Amino acid sequence: MTVELQDAGKQLSELADSAAHGEDVILLREGKPLARMTSLAPEKPVKRLGMLEGMYEIPEDFDTMFEKEIEEMFYGESSE
Repeated sequence: MTVELQDAGKQLSELADSAAHGEDVILLREGKPLARMTSLAPEKPVKRLGMLEGMYEIPEDFDTMFEKEIEEMFYGESSE
């Protein structure tokens, strides 16, 4: 949205609300861009679901990997 600076004073509250809701408001002086009103709210992070899909393979025994070694660390070597 663009607004001439001389008109902006009359509708400052509405312009601020528009900017707060994510719309950039460009203030013009004699038709030339002078300033921009924008929201101070942080931008929402971009979700990148599945960006590593197919790059790694999870082993079938993932939940039991190194089970024997871990038991030996806690209980010592087994006598089996």
